[in-house]
Amino acid sequence: MKNSSLSNKKPKLDRIDRKILSHMQKDARITNLELAEKIGLSPTPCLRRVKRLEESGVISSHITILDQNLLGLTITAMISITMDRHTPERFSKFEQEIATMPEILECSIVTGQAADYLIKAILPDMTYYEEFLLGRLTRIDGVSGVHSSFVLREVIKTSALPVEYIPD
Repeated sequence: MKNSSLSNKKPKLDRIDRKILSHMQKDARITNLELAEKIGLSPTPCLRRVKRLEESGVISSHITILDQNLLGLTITAMISITMDRHTPERFSKFEQEIATMPEILECSIVTGQAADYLIKAILPDMTYYEEFLLGRLTRIDGVSGVHSSFVLREVIKTSALPVEYIPD
């Protein structure tokens, strides 16, 4: 995933680009022919637009989303991490360590609460979670506090961005 920055030049997107992005977010496997038909373009200009969106980085990847429950990964934990010192070295070391943990799907530095990081982790069960927490996460140098919450039921789950609000 690309790191966005305020200094990055934002590509100009028009109504057709937004339609392409909307359809591709719903179904990344849509064929160019089907996509062109849905947005009202012929296949060649549609493909050119998709390639331009990929080359500009607007489309950063095409992924397959798995059903975690069917795979036995029934625990979704939202974990707040507090660090003992706020130094670049401490944060960098923490980030390097968690980058090696496949259970962690997301990690963000946050503000507005006592925690420094908010992590989303997917795990098979509470026994595994306990080992993950006590055996790995809390053993990272600098971790001084951990608070976990568990998802009971997902009300909304999407990876689709609200492209209809992107200005021309």
